[in-house]
This record gives sequence, structure tokens and C-alpha cells, in this order.
Amino acid sequence: MELVEEKQLAERACAGDEEAFQQLIAAHRRRLYGIAYSYLHSEADALEALQETVCRGWLKCGGLREPETMIPWLIRILMNICADELKRRKRFQPLFNHESQTTSEMISDSKLDLQEALAHMKPKYRDVLVLKYYQDMTIPEIARVLDKPEGTIKTWLYKGLKLMKGKLETGGEVQHGRA
Repeated sequence: MELVEEKQLAERACAGDEEAFQQLIAAHRRRLYGIAYSYLHSEADALEALQETVCRGWLKCGGLREPETMIPWLIRILMNICADELKRRKRFQPLFNHESQTTSEMISDSKLDLQEALAHMKPKYRDVLVLKYYQDMTIPEIARVLDKPEGTIKTWLYKGLKLMKGKLETGGEVQHGRA
């Protein structure tokens, strides 16, 4: 979808055009789903987060001051929904599950190591790494989604990669340091 067409759809959607909103969502459905899945690692949970994002987006898009920022705005909503779900999961996770502990200790697959390292990072580093490496977003795109300066995004990316490298080399918990 061309940028001009996307901007026009966003303006129409913010003015209450449901069809324009649906077209915009359809054009970005894969990317939104991919972001949700990279956080939640479950098809059902990712689809539920996407559905919640669409609902919230439609209900609140009329108040969006800059319609051309609709997609980054929706991505932020989605990331917040995913973060809330991850917090909810932590609250309801058993304190100690011997069987799953043994299973996870036995599996040393690099993908699981990466997911584990990401799960223990501060959200700002995790968000930047997920958007950069799971969604192939550029630094300017990430800055727009997170509403932060590009320099901040570059710093978070550098620090996040450094923490990730430390985690993968030591096999221990991610160290948050003073960052």
C-alpha cells in the first residue's frame, strides 16, 4: 500500500469511516500479528491481542490528532496489550513446577535461549529488539512507533544487544545493570 493511500485511509478512518479502518487493518494484519506472536508465542493469544488492538483502535481513533501516525499508534496499543498479558501470566504462574523446570533445563535450543533472554529484559530493550529483529523495522520506524528520538532507540538497541550477548554467553539471567 502506498504511503499516500495509507494516509488517506487513516484520515477517513479517524473521521469515522469503518471501511477505511478495516482496509488499513487488513493491509497491516500480518505485521501486527507477527508483533503479537513474537511477544506471546501463542497463536490464540496473538490473535486475541490483535482483536483487542483493533477494538481499542477503532473506538479511540477519532481522537487521534495526526491520522498519519495511526499504524505506529496501533503498534503501541498492541505492544501494551501484549505487555499486560505477559504481566498477567507472571501473576498466575506457579512458583515452582518441577516437571517444567526439568524440561526447560534439558532443552538448550538457541531459539528458546533467545526467547528466555528477551523475556527477562527491561521492556524498552525487548521492544526495540523485537521490532528491529523480528519485524525488520528500521531505526526511524521504531522511533516513530515508540515515540522516542532515534538516538534513544540506537542506545536501547546497543544496550539490549549487549545484554543479550551477555545472557547467551553466560547462560545466566540477563543483567539489567544501571541502563
